[in-house]
Amino acid sequence: MTLFEAIGGEPAFRKLVDEFYAGVAEDPLLRPMYPEEDLGPAADRLTLFLIQYWGGPHTYSEQRGHPRLRMRHAPFRIGAAERDAWLLHMRRAVDALDLPPQLAGALWDYLERAAYFMVNVMEDPAAG
Repeated sequence: MTLFEAIGGEPAFRKLVDEFYAGVAEDPLLRPMYPEEDLGPAADRLTLFLIQYWGGPHTYSEQRGHPRLRMRHAPFRIGAAERDAWLLHMRRAVDALDLPPQLAGALWDYLERAAYFMVNVMEDPAAG
C-alpha cells in the first residue's frame, strides 16, 4: 500500500493542501509569492504533485511535465524566514489530518526536507 492510499487518497491530500493554503492566505511573508488572485491554481498544483509523489495518479506530470521543484521556485526569494513560515503552515495542515504517528512522520519528514531543499537565499547571520 502506498502512503497515498494509507492516508486516505485524494481527499486527504486535498484537505492537507486546503489547510496549508488557509494559513498561507493570511501570511504576510508567503502570500506575495503567489501572484494569482486566487490561491486555487497553486493549491491544485501542490495537491497533484503530492498525490503523484506519494503513489497516486501521475496527473501532475501529465499536465506540467517533470516537477523541477527548484527551477519552478527559483524566481522567488526563499530564505530561512520563508522556509520556516511554510513549515509552520504545513505542520498545522499535517496535524489537521490526525494521522497515525508513523504516517504523519513519513509525510512530515519529506515536507521538512523539501522545505530546506527549496531555500535559495543564504543569509549571513552576522549581517542581521
